[in-house]
Amino acid sequence: MTDNKKDDSPRRMIGRGGPPGLRMARPPEKAKDFKGSLRRLMGYLKPYRLIIAAVALSALLGTLFTIISPKVMGTITTHIYEKVSGGNSIDKDFIIKKLMLLAGLYLLSSGFIYAQHFMMAGISQKLVFDLRKEINEKLHKLPLKFFDSQTTGEILSRVSNDVDTISSTLQQNTAQTLSSVTTLLGILIMMILISPIITLATVITIPLSILLTKNIAKFSQKYFAAQAKSLGEINGHIEETFAGHSTVKAYGNEPKVIHDFEKINEELYKHGWKSQFITGIIMPLMQLINNLGYIIVAVLGGVFVIKGALPIGDVQAFIQYSRHFNQPIMQLAEIINILQSTIASAERVFELLDETEEKEDPKEVSALGNQRGDVKFEKVTFGYKKERLIMEDLDLKASCGETIAIVGPTGAGKTTLVNLLMRFYEIDGGRITVDGISTKDMTRHELRKKFGMVLQDTWLFNGTIWDNIAYGKENAKSEEIISAARMAQADHFIRTLPEGYDTILNEESSNISQGQKQLLTIARAILADPDILILDEATSNVDTRTEVLIQKGMNKLMEGRTSFVIAHRLSTIKNADTILVMNEGKIIEKGNHNELMEKDGFYAQLYNSQFAA
Repeated sequence: MTDNKKDDSPRRMIGRGGPPGLRMARPPEKAKDFKGSLRRLMGYLKPYRLIIAAVALSALLGTLFTIISPKVMGTITTHIYEKVSGGNSIDKDFIIKKLMLLAGLYLLSSGFIYAQHFMMAGISQKLVFDLRKEINEKLHKLPLKFFDSQTTGEILSRVSNDVDTISSTLQQNTAQTLSSVTTLLGILIMMILISPIITLATVITIPLSILLTKNIAKFSQKYFAAQAKSLGEINGHIEETFAGHSTVKAYGNEPKVIHDFEKINEELYKHGWKSQFITGIIMPLMQLINNLGYIIVAVLGGVFVIKGALPIGDVQAFIQYSRHFNQPIMQLAEIINILQSTIASAERVFELLDETEEKEDPKEVSALGNQRGDVKFEKVTFGYKKERLIMEDLDLKASCGETIAIVGPTGAGKTTLVNLLMRFYEIDGGRITVDGISTKDMTRHELRKKFGMVLQDTWLFNGTIWDNIAYGKENAKSEEIISAARMAQADHFIRTLPEGYDTILNEESSNISQGQKQLLTIARAILADPDILILDEATSNVDTRTEVLIQKGMNKLMEGRTSFVIAHRLSTIKNADTILVMNEGKIIEKGNHNELMEKDGFYAQLYNSQFAA
């Protein structure tokens, strides 16, 4: 029997979904509010205004020195042509000076370009550092309902992939944008200074280039979208197949799986080939247009040289400029497309940062009195959606040291009750008190310090067994950790491991058994020494022998503490002081095991159904 919400609470407070698999690849996204999101993203760059100004200056100077170089080369060509055609000797000193000037220009240009990229790398990494810090702080302030409505993979995608997209765009494309703009303007100015007429003839080819590129890109977009969709399908198919490869083999479905893969792979091939073929046409067409421009420049330049209107060196310089004129235009067009995707990523991050946070803790906190672990629910009303209440006027009392078992069918509200007790969700009406103090009058930190949890799905982190147990109490002493392990019946199996307490648990803790994991979580809860315990059927995933061992550990843990046990195996809660039978958010029966069996009601039916055999 599980307690997963299907209608109102997509996932449980206590995650049972297992690790997230590979997510479907998303088609290229466009920003919803490009200008507003760009303005907000630029706001993160305000503290670095002076450095950005230095970056812009470096880009300007680096481009300037690069642009001057063809003109200097032109003077060398003109000098050689005039001297040779006039029958005079070439001035070697003049040539050497110009070549040294060229070397200096290229060296300065490289230095400024390096400085530009160096500074932008620092800015982008600092911005990403600040952004990730802000996201991390935000995640700790969000209510549980946010995590219920988002997959783990989706949250990780925003924190990792989307932030990385922003970082790479700022680091690479910001500098590239500055260089492209200054290069375009600089080349245009130099071309006009050499010959306005030839410049006009060259510029005429630009609209043709833009028109062709835009139309081809628009035509290919549907194939890229189909390619992204097929890629997502093939990733999902592979993830599902290999995650459940044992089941596939057990049912002999390998031929079907292979057939499905080949079908999807064929679709991916078709869409990928078409998208790449169509976009591959762009470069040959651009090259054709550039060659037309080159012919125009060569013909007009030759005419002007013959007429004496232009020195031959200027024609050479103009040809160099015209050959590089379309490059910054193409770069800017590419950057605009990348920027669309980047702003879409920024919007996803901003959506996360704009999520409604948990209500703030009260500024004046009630003084904690006698901390025993008494719990009361008084006329509590709650619904995951306001228009649909799943708990109404619920009353419940648990005294210090009592064990309260909560049973009922799926969706009855068992886990919801615990969620409300720990303020993972805020109640819509009524009052919950712990030791006579309303949970709303305590800070969440103080409230949750009172609780210890042992869940059906164990959570252990990548580290030593010692560290995992010590997680229950800050600065725990060695004897406390070992004592907690002994009480949890875990000390013996730990000492049989080659490294004992220093055994490192791998990422999925697969180097110890499920029952051993559970014993470690019990030891961690014992070390925390809470006033109130929440036990979510910690023995449902283990064998009978291990269950007995775990039950011993839990019995030690429950001694003298108020305990709430969410029960699926009814045999484990026969000795509970009070059993609450819940259905549709209401407590429909209440009493100990014997009393409820005598009533022959809902509980008796549940119990008998489990032991009908």
